[in-house]
Amino acid sequence: MDPRSEVLLRQAELFSGDVLLAGLPADDLLGQLRGATGWSWHAGEYKTMQARFSERCAFGVKASAADFDAAVLFLPKSRELTDYLLNALAARLPGRLLYLVGEKRAGVERAAKQLAPFGEPRKLDSARHCQLWQVKVESSPPIPDLQLLAQRFSLELADGPLQIVSLPGVFSHGRLDRGTALLLDQLDDLPAGRLLDFGCGAGVIGASLKRRYPHNDVVLLDVDAFAVESSRMTLAANGLNAEVIAGDGIDAAPGDCAAIISNPPFHQGVHTHYEASETLLQRAASHLRPGGELRLVANAFLKYPPLIEAHLGRCETLVNADGFRIYRARRA
Repeated sequence: MDPRSEVLLRQAELFSGDVLLAGLPADDLLGQLRGATGWSWHAGEYKTMQARFSERCAFGVKASAADFDAAVLFLPKSRELTDYLLNALAARLPGRLLYLVGEKRAGVERAAKQLAPFGEPRKLDSARHCQLWQVKVESSPPIPDLQLLAQRFSLELADGPLQIVSLPGVFSHGRLDRGTALLLDQLDDLPAGRLLDFGCGAGVIGASLKRRYPHNDVVLLDVDAFAVESSRMTLAANGLNAEVIAGDGIDAAPGDCAAIISNPPFHQGVHTHYEASETLLQRAASHLRPGGELRLVANAFLKYPPLIEAHLGRCETLVNADGFRIYRARRA
């Protein structure tokens, strides 16, 4: 059981009614709080909960339209995302209770200040290195508009400007990170066929690929609903059409790809998490056609070449700069 869930269950009597659990972990919390429903934006956790709790959990960037008497937000990593989620929940709870639970190292004490615009926050519990806060929503905000909260910026690329739309919580929100910038300069001579942008974020790589290779099918994949929505908005802003998939890791990707291009993630929440990237390297070959190519950027300290060569083939370093390396390998 996740420690944040354990803290909630210490106060289980508070959550016996129609409670929405936002950003909940994929543990047995819904089994313990049988009147509760869940809202997740993590495709893997949602899939796990859906299998166990059927219609009691929803996935996406907005809460279900169904009524709820109270809500609990499990503190996310991003302050901007926390702000959006608290406002989205408080807008639905005038005169009712909103809770915030999170780990101390994730900054739950600091985040509790974000409850202050809605009423007088109270700390209810502190255990398992977590805290639980409560506020009665005396000042209910308007429902936030994600379109207005999006950060929009333009990239000056060799084939013209590319418009990027980034939502709160998405990797490198509102700016181009250095790793992706390096990778954008190494997208020449990709083979014809399906191109996969794995871990697409705001859709920078996927949109660039679709514009540069308009006759290729392009698929963008991410585990996060806010990234998926950002990618769709980025494609629309540039008049591009591509498939965008919400899925947990490379197993959610289509097969027979001509190339997989990625700035793969290695953080999840406040924890360092390499599993998605390592699984990509281990299983990329099963999603590539013979002669298909994996091209990715990674922090130079990550020991990816031995893993690539063990599962795919010879690994070539295309660029080594600014603490990043760009690797290329082809399936035999």
